Amino acid sequence: MKNVFCKLCLALAVVAAAVGCKSFHTLSSTKKVAQGAPYELLVVCNAPEWEGELGEALRALLEEPVPMLNQAEPHFDVLRITAGDFRNILTEHRNILKVVVSPQVAQTAIIAQYDVAAAPQLVMTFQGASQQAMVEYLRTNGDALLRVLEMAERDRTVKYAERHNVQLLNELIKEEFGVDMRVPKGYELRSQSADFLWASYEFPAASQGFFIYTYPYRGKGSLSVERLVAMRNEFARRIPGPSDGSYMVTVEQIPDAETGDYTPFEPDYAVVQIGDRKWIEMRGFWDVAGDFMGGPFVSYTTVNEAAGEVFTIDCYVHSPKDGKRNYIRALEHLVYLVKFPAVKTAE
Repeated sequence: MKNVFCKLCLALAVVAAAVGCKSFHTLSSTKKVAQGAPYELLVVCNAPEWEGELGEALRALLEEPVPMLNQAEPHFDVLRITAGDFRNILTEHRNILKVVVSPQVAQTAIIAQYDVAAAPQLVMTFQGASQQAMVEYLRTNGDALLRVLEMAERDRTVKYAERHNVQLLNELIKEEFGVDMRVPKGYELRSQSADFLWASYEFPAASQGFFIYTYPYRGKGSLSVERLVAMRNEFARRIPGPSDGSYMVTVEQIPDAETGDYTPFEPDYAVVQIGDRKWIEMRGFWDVAGDFMGGPFVSYTTVNEAAGEVFTIDCYVHSPKDGKRNYIRALEHLVYLVKFPAVKTAE
């Protein structure tokens, strides 16, 4: 659906329109390849608005730190230019937010357009009659705006994995766990057993990995945060650390900055809907028993009704020198590449 505009006047409308439009076309068309790095956003906004309350509100929203990372990293890396500078290669950026303040605008709204000058590309126009009206709009719809931008990045990752994946890992996951999954190119198998598979993507100064494991479902207690952490630790022991006898563990206590004592720490726990399936999303930190190493993790757990098992895909990042946001975001997208078989019902 080329050159389609979706008017987004309410938070739910923002999300619905982004899903409803065909966000990304194949690159077999004549469109140029979109420029820019993942989670980079080009904001086209003139100085009076950027230096005023509207710019302050936009920065607070877009640069708010991503939760559960070891250091503060913004949701998006914001690059601001004026409307007069928005031309040539800058129009081909992957994520663009154009800010228009004009008394002639009848209604404050966000308009989304896809693949305008390049592909895959998201161009959003945020318009309103005044800065005050637009700031008020962000108070209600800011989170939805972020979700649309993050969905655009997610869809790019998923589309890439659907075209470029590791057939060996796809087949091993299907054989062992009975689910279809497309593992993006770059991951390599590290270990596997009857109920466990570990793969990682190694970079010169970082590592992103995931491990899948299953165990019998024994009712709702199998999905409590205490049980999930306990099972995570049981399977994480199979991931060795850098020294003999060391292994991955979940951080369950953190130092108190005032007293220096350790206090209990529990991962964030939320139920999320992904497609037609509910998952438990758990975010926290890991380190290594017997050595010095750690980072953030995010796990997704659901019940595989066909097998009567709890199924978890647990993702971790180790990046001691560089940022962790892009690594953990890419890992979050893996759950969208998992497809369960339909549960057969008695006729």
